[in-house]
Amino acid sequence: MPANHHTHTIYSDGSAKPEEYIFQAIAKGFSLLGFTEHSPLPFKNNFSFQIEKKAEYLSLMAGLKTRFSGQISVFSGMEMDYIPGMSEDFEGVRNAFRCDYLIGSVHLVKPDNFNELWFTDGPDYEIYDHGLNEFFGGDIRKAVKTYYRQVNQMIETQHFEIIGHFDKIKMHNRNRFFREDEVWYKLLVDETLQLIKEHQLIVEVNTRGIYKNRSETTYPGIEILKQIKDLKIPVIVNSDAHHPIEIDGAFKNALLLLEEAGIKEVISYRGKNWVFENL
Repeated sequence: MPANHHTHTIYSDGSAKPEEYIFQAIAKGFSLLGFTEHSPLPFKNNFSFQIEKKAEYLSLMAGLKTRFSGQISVFSGMEMDYIPGMSEDFEGVRNAFRCDYLIGSVHLVKPDNFNELWFTDGPDYEIYDHGLNEFFGGDIRKAVKTYYRQVNQMIETQHFEIIGHFDKIKMHNRNRFFREDEVWYKLLVDETLQLIKEHQLIVEVNTRGIYKNRSETTYPGIEILKQIKDLKIPVIVNSDAHHPIEIDGAFKNALLLLEEAGIKEVISYRGKNWVFENL
């Protein structure tokens, strides 16, 4: 699958310069590569785009698109971190950074009646567990419902094209606190899928959990992929790369899952248009 639309570089929490990802993509026969740094946030952190580098980044992206024209299509997007009452309006960031497309994601959950945020991502499951106990008294249903409520609010209030790893709340769970086949959880997923369908979003099939050994399957997994197929929601396979060698990480696994789910095409960005491609 010669494309990746979800890539992080040193301008957010990636490990290399954009050029290094492009060189790797060309070597692997990619037709396109999309960069999607974590959007700026109004508090100090070590993972999101730092606004003071905006001019430098915009100039670099414009130069890379020209420099590698004819070899590979380079696109500049943004992975928008949605936090109610804190993150910027998506459309404002799109215009300010001249983004080709946006990925909408939730990594930091805002619990009711707390000023702190529950970090549900990253390599350390103990942070997930601590937040579950600190903010939700260990009530996993309440915690997961808060996560999906925030995802749904993002869908209903913001304009973006791709919803990123929307069931990633399962990553640090690993069947310790809930199972994905429980009725209450399936109802939450069903509600979100209906909103995705209504708002004509693209579902990202994110492979990062597999090649980082944090998940046995993609985000989302096979059962949700079957629902996506029945709902005729378009999908896109992304590696969520943070290092050049990860740009096609576990793509083979994703292809097998798509085949098992009966999904026969993916969508990709080809410059102002989204194009379906047969697998």
